[in-house]
Amino acid sequence: MFNGPEIPMSIFFLAMAAIFVLRGPFGRALADRMAGRAGHDDREVQELRGEVEELRHQVTEVQERLDFAERLLARQDERALQKGGGHA
Repeated sequence: MFNGPEIPMSIFFLAMAAIFVLRGPFGRALADRMAGRAGHDDREVQELRGEVEELRHQVTEVQERLDFAERLLARQDERALQKGGGHA
């Protein structure tokens, strides 16, 4: 089997290889993933949040326009009732 320094040397070289790999881009990506900071996914989520915010803004504008149109129609109905003498 193994005699002498082979086991400690093997462990040393495996540790050095692991350090080399984990300090590079792969290691940074792994660390970001473990910390919950995935780069591509984060950008996509930010873009989607921006789109949702824009849609919320548009829905608010549409609601305001609908409210305005309803008020105008209600006024027209009131005027028509007043001119007609209130008979239905």
